[in-house]
Parts: sequence; C-alpha cells; structure tokens
Amino acid sequence: QVQLVESGGGSVQAGGSLRLSCAASGDSSRFCMAWFRQAPGKEREGVARINAAADFTDYADTVKGRFVISRDNDKRSLYLEKNSLKPEDTGMYLCVAGFRAGCTLLRVGDFRSWGQGTQVTVSS
Repeated sequence: QVQLVESGGGSVQAGGSLRLSCAASGDSSRFCMAWFRQAPGKEREGVARINAAADFTDYADTVKGRFVISRDNDKRSLYLEKNSLKPEDTGMYLCVAGFRAGCTLLRVGDFRSWGQGTQVTVSS
C-alpha cells in the first residue's frame, strides 16, 4: 500500500498558477497515479493521470491545455502544474495511486491509495 501526502495548495486569483506536489512512501513507481479534485457539494472528479513509465498522460476536458501532470519516480513524487486557473478549479485536490503500471480510466474505483488532499481556492 502506498501512502500519499499532498502539498502546494493555496489561494490564488483567476489566471494565476499553482504547482501541487505529492510525496509517496512505498514503491509508487510501479503504479499509475492521478490527481482528483472535489468541490463542496460536488462529486469527486478525475483531473489527470499518468502511467508508471510516464509516457502516457490524460486529462479531463475541463483542464486540458491548462494543467500538466508529471512524476519523478526516483523521488517518488507526483506533480500537477496548474495554469490559467479559473474559479471553477477550486476544490480539494487529492493524489492517488492505482493498482497497476498502466492506467485504465479516470474513475474513483480504479485507484486504491488516496492522500488527504490539499485545498486550492481560486478567486475571481
């Protein structure tokens, strides 16, 4: 089981940027990893995913072209570079790890390890 700790959240104005980080304990390099977010009163939403080899990435349509997911397996870290932020990007961002090296779909049930999250607030 991989344990995950997110950091880098905060408050930013619309149009700004933030970089989220996720530190993993355990061998996270073997698994697909992703970022999810959850806004108050809304369902958890998959934002971006990356496979173990870091040669496949995929994004939700709502963030495509603005967010970039990356990982450094030597450092057991996952990142999310967020640009051109909008108020609707506000929410708790959670780092997750899957069951295998390849990524299936960006669904809650495809991931077994979850961090506690880091809050991102974007003001207009």
